[in-house]
Amino acid sequence: MSNFIVGLTGGIGSGKTTVANLFADLGITLVDADIVSREVVAPGTIGLTRIAEHFGQSILHENGELNRAALRERIFSTPPELEWLNNLLHPMIRQEMLAQLKKATSPYAILVVPLLFENGLDRLVNCTLVVDISPELQTQRTMERDSVSAKQVQNIIGSQASRAEKLSKADDVIDNHGTVSALQSKVALLHNKYLKLADHT
Repeated sequence: MSNFIVGLTGGIGSGKTTVANLFADLGITLVDADIVSREVVAPGTIGLTRIAEHFGQSILHENGELNRAALRERIFSTPPELEWLNNLLHPMIRQEMLAQLKKATSPYAILVVPLLFENGLDRLVNCTLVVDISPELQTQRTMERDSVSAKQVQNIIGSQASRAEKLSKADDVIDNHGTVSALQSKVALLHNKYLKLADHT
């Protein structure tokens, strides 16, 4: 197991995935909360069974997979349902992430979590890395990537910890306003730093 864990986060559209993949290119194990959250509701899992029992079969596609759009509609208009879902899935996601981190074989591992601070998951890591861009660029990139309106992006940004809050809690920050090659050299520097820190844990 990698004893040293870096928590990687950043707002929507900040470039978290790009940064995470650059660490993966250097041989570092990634555990991604978004991927884990899909795994715990895959067909045949307890998570999906419980959701179907609670919301009814209409929450599933014909092939038995979770209909995320239908679920989103149900939970965002009804706060108690969102709370029920979070209470069900958050412990499952946390348990699965820890299990995957235990299996990591690289000198250190990276836990990629969009809501690292919001969900208190920074307690699971040795240090935190925030990918930072301006709200304007965040909005522009997310609109282009997801074909959504500025208002929708603003709502998502509003539901996440503020930029100032993230930056104040970060041990390290990657400014992602530049080019990919600039990003690569920043990641390489941090990689060397984390290798040294991992050596001492």
